[in-house]
Amino acid sequence: MNFLAHIYLSGDNDLIKIGNFMADGIRGKHFESYPLEIQKGIILHRAIDTYTDAHPIFRKSTKRLHEKYHHYAGVIVDVFYDHFLAKNWNSYSNEKLDQFVARFYQSLHDNHINLSERTKGMMPYMIEQNWLVSYQTVEGINRILTQMDQRTKNQSKMRFATNELSEFYTQFEEEFTNFFQELILFSNTKIITL
Repeated sequence: MNFLAHIYLSGDNDLIKIGNFMADGIRGKHFESYPLEIQKGIILHRAIDTYTDAHPIFRKSTKRLHEKYHHYAGVIVDVFYDHFLAKNWNSYSNEKLDQFVARFYQSLHDNHINLSERTKGMMPYMIEQNWLVSYQTVEGINRILTQMDQRTKNQSKMRFATNELSEFYTQFEEEFTNFFQELILFSNTKIITL
């Protein structure tokens, strides 16, 4: 799962959302220096990633991309799945996507002191380009994948992956829909145990 799904799956606690959002940049036990609720978000993020990577539906989606994109296939599917969450947002939330995202951006500002350096560096670009809302369109996904590809010095070829998104759009959307229902249940249960 990519940023939007991780934030969405965090429930209503802003600090859990922030921890879940920042978790990829925090290695090993370094998370223990953060406030307890942020630690819970980081633990939740890791549990979601482990669950996702092993899930047969997610693996079915990645298999479609593996020959061309190799170990980047999972990263690409994470972004594709965020697209389907953003596109179908009204099926998952009573709050409009742009309002949900604006509240999250505000919580990043309000809790700036608790953010990792990586998150502080990324925040201005994320907010200015409104990444989370841009996931609604294939063009927005293309921009995100192109930026990610540039960080790999264009080795990943992720900038071309919207070709497969368009070609297999119905299959990817169906896989996301089926998988995400299970992931919501998993995440809701995990939050209770944190």
